[in-house]
Amino acid sequence: MIHAGIVGASGYSGVETTRLLLRRNDVSLDAASASSSAGKRLDAIAPEFAGRTGIVLEEFTPSHFTDLDVVFVALPSGEGMKVVPTLLGGKARVIDLGGDFRLQSTEAYQQYYKLQHTAPGFLPQAVYGLPEIHRNAIAGARLVSNPGCYAMSAILALLPALTDGLVQEQGIVITSGSGTSGAGRKATADYSFSELNENVKAYKVVSHQHTPEIESVLSEAAGTDVCVSFVPHLLPMTRGIYTTIHATLKKPVSREEVLGRYCAFYQKAPFVRVRHDVPQIASVTRTNYCDIGIAVQERTHHLILMSVIDNLVKGAAGQAVQNMNIMFGLPEELGLQA
Repeated sequence: MIHAGIVGASGYSGVETTRLLLRRNDVSLDAASASSSAGKRLDAIAPEFAGRTGIVLEEFTPSHFTDLDVVFVALPSGEGMKVVPTLLGGKARVIDLGGDFRLQSTEAYQQYYKLQHTAPGFLPQAVYGLPEIHRNAIAGARLVSNPGCYAMSAILALLPALTDGLVQEQGIVITSGSGTSGAGRKATADYSFSELNENVKAYKVVSHQHTPEIESVLSEAAGTDVCVSFVPHLLPMTRGIYTTIHATLKKPVSREEVLGRYCAFYQKAPFVRVRHDVPQIASVTRTNYCDIGIAVQERTHHLILMSVIDNLVKGAAGQAVQNMNIMFGLPEELGLQA
């Protein structure tokens, strides 16, 4: 039995992580914290859990979590680095769903997250939780940093093209649209139904915090510097991410050849599906899959990539549970297949 806890259980990612853990007979959710909802039952925050758990949310107390086997930290960026060092002082292995340990550069973190990093000494031991390239490192990690949702959709789409040398490493253009749950439970006018319904708008243009994450992971995989232009958009929907990427081909190549290379690259990745048609968000909603579509535009010498994920599952909680499975030597699909 894996004894688990969730810090930040009342947010969207925390609730989604709870949903996935409660489906498991081999996992016991023993502790859950949430600062603003402390004292409330978890099923009062998320009525879908009625009759499935009687756990009461509490203020974060390190001693209630450090003796567990694994702790999921589902806190906003800037908050995770306050609790992760404390958790690592016990026996628990930690999976951080926030952004505090994704970047190895504290300067880049301060530039994009607008915060001073208070736990830089823990950055070297943080393993970036992308099983498609870091499976072995994840298996032995004490601290796993879950990828960002936008970053997940872009990185998985570009990895084969860059590692196989199909496209130029510079001038890659990424456009993503996300459901509003990606912003968390923010009760502000910008995220209200009346502002977002029947509307689409870009935000954090040229300054989104997932930009250096995308570039650093892809640069490591490609063995050379990768530079991207990334613009995210809010979509009038609750969940899901649609990413479209334009990259310049280094030499002419057919779509069939690219499809073959992508299928070979991901043949051992159970949650990446290379599509022969145009992917759509509805195909991945509430699943841990990333679907990738491919087009070759001969006239402009561009490779066009499309990827879709559920931002709360493959982009957050599902990926975290997939990482947990790997960390404990379990089949990574366990509890995540429909």
